[in-house]
Amino acid sequence: MSEKEIEVYGRPEEEIRLHPYEHHAKYYETDQMGIIHHSNYIRWMEEARMDMLGQMGLSYKEMEEMEIISPVLAVSCEYHSMVHFDDVVVIAPRIVKYDGIRLEVEYRMTDKQTGELRTTGRSSHCFLSRSGRPISLKRSYPELDTRFFEYTDK
Repeated sequence: MSEKEIEVYGRPEEEIRLHPYEHHAKYYETDQMGIIHHSNYIRWMEEARMDMLGQMGLSYKEMEEMEIISPVLAVSCEYHSMVHFDDVVVIAPRIVKYDGIRLEVEYRMTDKQTGELRTTGRSSHCFLSRSGRPISLKRSYPELDTRFFEYTDK
């Protein structure tokens, strides 16, 4: 392995840290019982994933301009405690699996004030060309592949 490969693919000496995403619960997100409707947590996961990509220097808009799309293959959400109107939820996404073709992200949502666990979730994605054909970032976009690799939990 050459020095250049180590420089590109090696983990930096300092751990790469992403800042969690914060969402301030809106009134319109509540249901008839006065708690956040369950469907909103999936939206929040998407917001947190987009924010994470931006922090990684991989804006989804730029990826789309490169003709790369990343549809959701699966999503799951487990509700641990209720979120109410005006609560602030801290959403910590982390890449748990990445192989150049697929990406899996886990989400941990906690109450900002109390730290109480509210929700956990997971989403799976793949990478496609604009025409809908599967692509490997390792082969087609090594600079993006390196960036995802750097942020994947080992």
